[in-house]
Amino acid sequence: MVEYLPFEKAVETLELNAATLRREPGREEEATQLEERAQRQLAHLYGQLTPWQRTQVARHPARPHFQQLVAALFEDFTPLAGDRAFGDDKAMLGGPARFQGRSVMVIGHAKGDDTAGRIHHNFGMAKPEGYRKAIRLMDLADRFGLPVITLVDTPGAFPGVEAEARGQAEAIARSVEKCLRLTVPLLAVVVGEGGSGGAVALAAADRVLMFEHAVYSVISPEGCASILWRSASKAPDAAEALKLTATDLLGLGVIDRIVYEPPGGAHRDPGLAVRRLGVAIATELAALDGLPREALRAERRCRFLRMGQG
Repeated sequence: MVEYLPFEKAVETLELNAATLRREPGREEEATQLEERAQRQLAHLYGQLTPWQRTQVARHPARPHFQQLVAALFEDFTPLAGDRAFGDDKAMLGGPARFQGRSVMVIGHAKGDDTAGRIHHNFGMAKPEGYRKAIRLMDLADRFGLPVITLVDTPGAFPGVEAEARGQAEAIARSVEKCLRLTVPLLAVVVGEGGSGGAVALAAADRVLMFEHAVYSVISPEGCASILWRSASKAPDAAEALKLTATDLLGLGVIDRIVYEPPGGAHRDPGLAVRRLGVAIATELAALDGLPREALRAERRCRFLRMGQG
C-alpha cells in the first residue's frame, strides 16, 4: 500500500479508482487509462514541488533508509558497535563493507522503518556516543586506507539534556574535524533529511551527493518558523527561505551532484533509486582515486573555506 502525502490527493483518487476497476471483470482498459492519468498527474506534480513539499517527500516513512541502502549497495557489511567511552548509539550505524568489490567504510544515520524501529533508532537523532563512534570508524578507515561513504538522514542531533551533558556540541565538532582531517576519500550522500550539525558531522566531505527530493539545512522548517514567526504554521514559508532543496544547494556550491529519483520519489521505486545512487557513488569514487593523501585533505579543507565567498 502506498502512503500518500497531503498534496497527492488527486493521484490517490485516480490510483484507488483504478485499483477498484481492476477487480471488476471487463474493466481493465478503463483501469489502465486511469493509471496512465495518475502517472501523468504524478509527473506533473513532482515536476513543480515546493520546498515544503520536498521536505514532506524527504520524510516519507517508506523512503529507503540506511539499512535498505546498505543491503542493496554493499556486500559483507560488518556493523561495529560502541564509542569506547560511553556506549553504543543505535541512531548511528557503521562498519567496513565492500562496494563493487572494493573495501570501504560506510557510516550513516538509521531512522527505522516502523514505530518500534524508529523508537529503537531514536528517529535517526544521534547522541554524542553516536558521533564518537563515527569518529572511531573514520580513524579505522584512515589507518587502513579505506574510502569512507556516509549516508546522511537525520532531522538533527538529539537535543535532550543527557546528550548535552555528555558533550553533544563537542562530539559534533570533533566529527566535523575528523572529516576534514581524513587522508582517504570521503563521500557523503544526503538521502533524506540533512538536518543541522547532526548532518554536517558526517558531510564535510570531498564530494557531497544528494537525492533529488532530499533536503539539507541548518534547521528544520518548523524550527525556523517557530523562531522567526513564533508559529510552526509558517513552515512552508521557512522552507522557501532556507534554500534547502538539492537544486538550490547545487547552485550555491554546497553539494556537488544531484541523484535523480523515480517519478513520485524514491519510495515509489526504491530499486531504481538505489541503482542510480550506486552509479553516482561509483563515478565519484573513481574521480577521487589516485589523488595523494595530503592533497586530498588539503583540497577538502579549501572546498569548505571557499563556500560563501561569492
